[in-house]
Amino acid sequence: MQEGITRGEKFGGRALFAFRRDYCYYNSDMSEINSQFLPAYDDMVKAGMHFGRKKTIFHPGMKPFVYTLKDNIYILDLVKTREGILKAADFLKKAIAEGKIILFVGLTKQSADGIRAVAEALGMPYVINRWLGGTLTNFKTIIARVKYLEDLEKDQAGGGFDKYTKKEKILKEREIAALKQRFDGIRKLVKVPDVLFVSSLKESQLPVHEAKRTGVKVVGIVNTDSDPKQIDIPVPANDNSKRSIELILEAIKAGVKNLEEIKIQA
Repeated sequence: MQEGITRGEKFGGRALFAFRRDYCYYNSDMSEINSQFLPAYDDMVKAGMHFGRKKTIFHPGMKPFVYTLKDNIYILDLVKTREGILKAADFLKKAIAEGKIILFVGLTKQSADGIRAVAEALGMPYVINRWLGGTLTNFKTIIARVKYLEDLEKDQAGGGFDKYTKKEKILKEREIAALKQRFDGIRKLVKVPDVLFVSSLKESQLPVHEAKRTGVKVVGIVNTDSDPKQIDIPVPANDNSKRSIELILEAIKAGVKNLEEIKIQA
């Protein structure tokens, strides 16, 4: 397929790159994919999805995903970004179809809301804001804390707190609130997950390290300052823009559902 080339105009005071449009990635490995769920190039550019990091902190492993260098800032190739989204959606869809558990991780303020939304939409567990060390490598202890939280909630709902003094009740309620903040998103994590999705490889080094130690596959967003070989399926994109992350998550969610519909219709 011949690729059209459109010269970028000014946006946000920065010169945009010449990016390829009307391009649909399709090959024999993804024969069941309908790419209509992918974000439009214009929307990707407006979200700043193409902005990489400064030249001084560039990781050479990201060279295949770079379009050009502009004002000492690397510009990502959005064609490669779309390819990454397609591969990620296909991989996650197959994992869900096989009954596997995907743990969504968003440790930055830009990604917390989006990660929680897509995880809940797909009925999967999630971790936002802070990763508890040992979530994967010390799984039994983490699950024990989740059970303790649920036991406290059952006790509270059943009137078990009535035996406590006012001060003791307040302390128990505070304990529940603190535990919910830490463990609420992983109530559905009944076993070590099969797949980890991270909203930023750079900000998710600990969970990615634990995933590798426990044999968990990793899918995630990678900017130009990180090594894409650390994870199984990289999605090259700006991981510091809230809208960029949201577009990717929305596309993956729509893609997984779209692929499920295609399977049903077949």
